[in-house]
Amino acid sequence: MSVPFTKAMKKDYTILIPNMSPVHFNIAKEVFANHGYKVVLLENQGPNVIREGLRYVHNDICYPAQLVIGQLIDAIKHGGYDANRVALVITQTGGGCRASNYLFLLRKALEKCHMPQIPVISLNLKGMEKNPGFKLSFFMLLQAYSAFVYGDLLMTLSNQVRPYEVNKGEADALVAKWTAYLGERFAHNRGYIGWAMKRNLERICSEFAAIQTRKEERIKVGIVGEIYMKYSPLGNNHLQEYLEQQGCEVMVPSMMGFLYYGADNAITDRSYYGGRLVSATVTQLILRQLFKVEKMMRTAMSASGKFTVPIPYTEMKKLDEGLLDYGVKMGEGWLLTAEMLDLVHAGYHNIVCTQPFGCLPNHIVAKGMIRAVTERVPDANIVPIDYDPSATHVNQENRIKLMLSLAKEKLEQGKTP
Repeated sequence: MSVPFTKAMKKDYTILIPNMSPVHFNIAKEVFANHGYKVVLLENQGPNVIREGLRYVHNDICYPAQLVIGQLIDAIKHGGYDANRVALVITQTGGGCRASNYLFLLRKALEKCHMPQIPVISLNLKGMEKNPGFKLSFFMLLQAYSAFVYGDLLMTLSNQVRPYEVNKGEADALVAKWTAYLGERFAHNRGYIGWAMKRNLERICSEFAAIQTRKEERIKVGIVGEIYMKYSPLGNNHLQEYLEQQGCEVMVPSMMGFLYYGADNAITDRSYYGGRLVSATVTQLILRQLFKVEKMMRTAMSASGKFTVPIPYTEMKKLDEGLLDYGVKMGEGWLLTAEMLDLVHAGYHNIVCTQPFGCLPNHIVAKGMIRAVTERVPDANIVPIDYDPSATHVNQENRIKLMLSLAKEKLEQGKTP
């Protein structure tokens, strides 16, 4: 039996949030805090997280579920929280992905470890579950959207500057500075729409452009895969950090691309299956407005002439024509294949595809499409890396090193690395 998060709980309860993307979520958590919720973004990692996940989640369930639930359970047990004054939040997509069931798996795990009194809040936009003490208002959604736009920009710029900075740590310091500043602006209902947002985007780009950098050629590597594994250091064993230690510049596709893709699916459903005309029409109107913000961010990046600017979502979608039908939308669906093509288009010919155990759709649209992608773009150097509880760092790193050795040979020969 589920325990609702009541209005009375809002004042005294601490809400724990699993950490998928440190840059994005550190900004987004401020949205909750600014609307009266006490929130903590979890930072606990290590072998105990997966141990707790395997203890309370069946080992046939996908690896991201084991990690997310394991992180939450580990935090309750060892993080010093009062189990009678804590609540958990988890996303619920409502689609065909197993992620729709994380909520129920988490509640079952709480029962197994004798903590059934802990409320679990479903974070969804479809009204699947309701809690009297937790409501997503229009302003929360607007601020959350802005938080992810800012998160994408900070992630992209810091990734392009960090490997070349003369004074180490300046890029990360700017990320921390803007995360704090944006949280404070959101608290005063500022900075997340219109001219204020445009000004912030321009200032962020100009400050990153001002960081002193070295001019040198590095191997460029893109990261794709299942959404949690792509962004989460806990899930991919700090893949980006490892690649940067190997002398690479890393590109990770925007999180907003996944949001656009999810919204776009409503239009696809109308076209393919006769979905509701109202939903498709409203979605089209919303996407038009969101694309204006996307253009605003791209314009700010282009101004300095120093950064690789991602192409618009609509252009990325066209890259997939002739490879995967747009009706293929389980998991990351056609988007994942398009992201690989987009990375090659942007000059990141070396791609690590993070493949978690138990995620069949992503194995099909990623590992299963490598041959088709390389036939279209022969310069692509793609390596799929499997992640599961038994996978060792050594095996994963050895496979990545093989990919990088090929890229290094091309770099030394003066070809595209």
